[in-house]
Amino acid sequence: MNRPHRAVSLQQAAQESPTLARLSELARDSGERLKAIERLIPEALRSAIQPGPIDGETWCLLVQSNAAAAKLRQLLPSLASHLRSQGWEVSTIRLKVHINPEPQ
Repeated sequence: MNRPHRAVSLQQAAQESPTLARLSELARDSGERLKAIERLIPEALRSAIQPGPIDGETWCLLVQSNAAAAKLRQLLPSLASHLRSQGWEVSTIRLKVHINPEPQ
């Protein structure tokens, strides 16, 4: 049986699929968490950080360099505490250095 293919938007696909809806929700939540702590991060580091995956009470931040990760590591206890005070259940914030390769 041939089914007609129809184009759907990402938002519509996410609404129709529980798995995609959950991933979309987690991505939005991760971005909101980063916005909530942004003012606690030195301005020079903000552009080097991206929101990452959420796994239960563990949240991951993607960091562009080892140097930025080292500085950010010092701030993790206060960042986690701030998130908890805002209602997020965060026991651990992990850092993952995610270096973008240079375009060739």
